[in-house]
Amino acid sequence: MTVYAAARGRAPRPTLRLRLTLLNGVVVVATGLVLILLAWLLVGEAIHPADQLQPGAFVDLADGRRLDAAAWQAQVVDSASHELLVKGLLALLVTSLVGVLAAYVVAGRALRPLHQVTATARRLGEQTMDQRIRYTGADDEIAELARTFDAMLDRIGSAFEAQKRFVANASHELRTPLAVMRTEIDVTLADPEADDEEFRRMATVVRDASERANGLVDALLVLARSESQRGRRLGRKVPADLADGLRSAMSAIRGEVDRLGLTVTTDLAPAPVVGDPGLLERLAGNLVENAVRYNHLHGRLWARTGTEGDQVFLVVGNTGFEVDAIDVPGLFEPFRRGGRERTGARGSGLGLSIVRAVCDAHGGSVIAEPQEDGGLEVRVTLPAASITPVAAGTAAVTDGKSR
Repeated sequence: MTVYAAARGRAPRPTLRLRLTLLNGVVVVATGLVLILLAWLLVGEAIHPADQLQPGAFVDLADGRRLDAAAWQAQVVDSASHELLVKGLLALLVTSLVGVLAAYVVAGRALRPLHQVTATARRLGEQTMDQRIRYTGADDEIAELARTFDAMLDRIGSAFEAQKRFVANASHELRTPLAVMRTEIDVTLADPEADDEEFRRMATVVRDASERANGLVDALLVLARSESQRGRRLGRKVPADLADGLRSAMSAIRGEVDRLGLTVTTDLAPAPVVGDPGLLERLAGNLVENAVRYNHLHGRLWARTGTEGDQVFLVVGNTGFEVDAIDVPGLFEPFRRGGRERTGARGSGLGLSIVRAVCDAHGGSVIAEPQEDGGLEVRVTLPAASITPVAAGTAAVTDGKSR
């Protein structure tokens, strides 16, 4: 008997294959017994040859005996019933054995993909995430299970690779300012002729590098805070207005806007929401900072907020370099800039990742749409304060074609 390996102290459990086989055997035996019983009853009711003879008639048998017709009929019925029971039970035994063996073989073949699922799951590891079942049998429930398992492994593999890439990029981004600081300090200290001016220059470089490292750590903390609230209720939910957050963000970036000579157009209608004000302010700030950082001299920046039915929206757009539609989803991945990994470039590469996480935590969505003449327009949609915010939402990222 095939059994699963059981923990110490627990009785072994029969496999699904064995249980299906036993169930099939019980059905076959029960059906056979019912058929034999019906046949036995029919034989007893159908064999009445003496009824066609005169009462008190006798029957001459081939062996020379002479029997009363009623006695001869009883003998015939008993003989037929006995023969039916013996041969019927023998046939039932053979049929049951064949049926049980066939059911065992068929169940084994049908459940083979389940063993492949188990074996694949046991083999999975950091170095074997590419293994799949790749079932090629009939298109049935087992095939659907195998495809679902393979799809789940694809998602796990993608998440695993994204995590490794995130850790590698984060390490590189943190290592870069630290390396800059150490290099500046070592070079300056190794120079015996270094004067106060040289030390001040070194201090300025170290301060800038430390600010960059501090900004990256802050961005990572905000991203982790936003990600931790995905799919569940926010830790803090108070009334807020996206228009106020956008005004604050525009005010904070005013110096850089003037330096680049950007033309700013705003249409800030009330956009009341219920959520975490800190996260919502960071969302608006990241969008505005990106719109300025990836703009060009004398370019344009536009922003607007408002309400549409039971939703509010925030739109920030800018001119700048051209963005391919195929690169848009990559913009929302950590440490991606312009759809490409560019560690060490300006900015932390976490801006739109934080935007997406904040939208998800508030049950909203975010859409990025490339502009024909270069630049990008990002639209954030959140549940309005007049309705209960969605506690578990998924921030959909598209290339803008679905708008």
